[in-house]
Amino acid sequence: MKSNMMDSATTKSNLLFKVLLGAAFVAAIFLNFYYELGNHLSFQSIKANQTRLQEQFLTAPVLTGCAFGLIYVLVTALSIPGAAVLTLAAGAIFGIWYGTLIVSFASTIGATLAFLASRFLFKDFFEQKFSERFSTINQGIKKDGAVYLFTLRLIPAVPFFLVNILMGLTKIPTLTFFFVSQVGMLAGTIVYVNAGTQLSQLESPQDIISLKIISSFVALGFFPLVAKSLLRFFKARKYLSKFTKPKKFDYNMVVIGAGSAGLVSAYIASAVKAKVALIEKHKMGGDCLNSGCVPSKALIRSAKIFNYIKRGEEFGITSSARPEVHFSKVMERVQSIIKDIEPHDSAQRYTKLGVDCVSGDARVISPYEVRVNNRVLTTKNIVIATGARPFIPQLKGLESVAYLTSDNIWTLQALPKKLVVLGGGPIGCELAQAFARFGSQVSIIEMADRLLAREDVDVSEMIHDHFTKEGVSIYKSHKAVEIVQRHGKNILICEHDGQHIDIEFDQILLALGRKANVSGFGLEELNVEIAKNGTVAANEFLQTTNYPNIYTCGDVTGPYQFTHTASHQAWYVAVNALFSPFKKYKVDYRVIPWCTFTDPEVARVGLNEAEATEKKIPFAVTKYNIDDLDRAITDGEAHGFVKVLTKPNSDVILGVTIVGSHAGDIIAEYVAAMKHGFGLNKILGTIHIYPTLAEANKLAAGVWKRENTPQYAFVWLKRFHDWRRGS
Repeated sequence: MKSNMMDSATTKSNLLFKVLLGAAFVAAIFLNFYYELGNHLSFQSIKANQTRLQEQFLTAPVLTGCAFGLIYVLVTALSIPGAAVLTLAAGAIFGIWYGTLIVSFASTIGATLAFLASRFLFKDFFEQKFSERFSTINQGIKKDGAVYLFTLRLIPAVPFFLVNILMGLTKIPTLTFFFVSQVGMLAGTIVYVNAGTQLSQLESPQDIISLKIISSFVALGFFPLVAKSLLRFFKARKYLSKFTKPKKFDYNMVVIGAGSAGLVSAYIASAVKAKVALIEKHKMGGDCLNSGCVPSKALIRSAKIFNYIKRGEEFGITSSARPEVHFSKVMERVQSIIKDIEPHDSAQRYTKLGVDCVSGDARVISPYEVRVNNRVLTTKNIVIATGARPFIPQLKGLESVAYLTSDNIWTLQALPKKLVVLGGGPIGCELAQAFARFGSQVSIIEMADRLLAREDVDVSEMIHDHFTKEGVSIYKSHKAVEIVQRHGKNILICEHDGQHIDIEFDQILLALGRKANVSGFGLEELNVEIAKNGTVAANEFLQTTNYPNIYTCGDVTGPYQFTHTASHQAWYVAVNALFSPFKKYKVDYRVIPWCTFTDPEVARVGLNEAEATEKKIPFAVTKYNIDDLDRAITDGEAHGFVKVLTKPNSDVILGVTIVGSHAGDIIAEYVAAMKHGFGLNKILGTIHIYPTLAEANKLAAGVWKRENTPQYAFVWLKRFHDWRRGS
């Protein structure tokens, strides 16, 4: 009882103190504005009183310095604007060394007081209100809090008062905050105080052109850049200092993974005469060649040809024979196409190009060493290009069936009678339609309320309509719960609106996305940072966030898991790894196109309506229906649309979605337009061959022009032509 009473008294005492402290802050801010104290903290005011202040400093240096320091502490502690001016004033009054000494300690003491006040007043409230989020933040602060704080202190663009308040809400120790702030702000303090010593010499406008003053302003401008470089240096040193750096290296670059990203980065390195090793444990070419783009498009092509044969009567072709699918021969064709393309990605070709191709399991044992086949390769840079694999869900009973993924479906020799496809994304939709066309009874199970959930609703609806016409059963808003066997048959139990639905199948295909390959080859031991989505975390130069000489590209890092973006990233990785710090480039994701190869195809670049709305980006929509296009009509493919998002009252393209035959080819013109900055007016003014599907782009631009031409212009045009006729 006594303990409870003491706790209650302590709580009341803390609450009272918080109220009083908060009231003091409010009163100080009110007095600051009421008496316009900010006017006394302007450089004009300091300049006007400069002579008097300097004389006072010469008469009583310690007292003047202490008084100035106390004012600085109060300004900083109360987060009153004026600290930057006071720092310049310190240089003008006290000179660089004494001024730096005063400001360095006063700013740190004031910052710590603001930090403690924020912690006392607000920390408990925010931790209770946002407990889960703050738990994550505090884990990061515990691990790298000093580095985060040092980063913020080095960059003057980040308001220091904001750093004080926000850090007070975390669990960073007070002493750590004090000493890191003292060191982190020192360089900036010296630069600002030095600028102040030069500004004190200004007597007339002509004085501005003096070399010393110009040099001080240049230092002030360059300080953020120097600070960032220092930060990168110290952060890199924190991790690299744990390892012994070889005096010389076997390679300039070692690439782990010979998929699209690895092949391109190795190719570029060899092209610029760097020594590069490429390690692959499975097959050269990676997923794209062996289990992704190449085999899937070969399968889709066979399915499309068979579908055209079945549609023969539409084109005036009849046959008494009923067309049949020899599925094993279809799969033989798939494998033969892989073999035809294999030489492009083969070890023999890359060896001729100057790449050392190594087959085996790679393991990163340090930022400078990779072990493979009991051999250790030393390297200046490492490239992680290990790709991704199909995501396998935690589905009860899944282990009881030989499930299919995009990796192993190519081993099938018999067409499944009943195929369940788990997932209505691009991979699931492409393969579902292909197997349905071959004759499988296909069911797509999708948790979302529509197929291709990343696309706009009108896109999803069109694909849904085409699939249902072709006999595909689509179960939207269904969640797979369990796989069971009943009477020798496989049953997938799904949940929908609180009810269980049974779906029978012979084979089940898992098409729920892909998971980055980040484990099993040494990244864990090096503590390479893994992002929340399971990919290797990387900065804008595609360096891993804690090792500047370990780069990453392709599906293993994202954010886009496409072959063409992997190749795109690989160029940046190779150039940055081989030529940094002399030259490096930030990866450019501004114009990334992609295509889902269903029939009709769905191609997109830039924003769609859903994304633009979510990001609150103003846009206008222009839509051209392809059923009006002559070439589409002659081809029997008169369906789909071109939808262009532009800035309001402008022809600047924000994004394009095309649904239709060969949409992935048609969209290339818009990709070029967005990349090189020309709009719909230029597309409208470009001659397109007639009759082609690409004419859809010109016609869409024509729709935009009609919709954006002011109506009053037509009124005046009519009057003009009436006048020409003499009416």
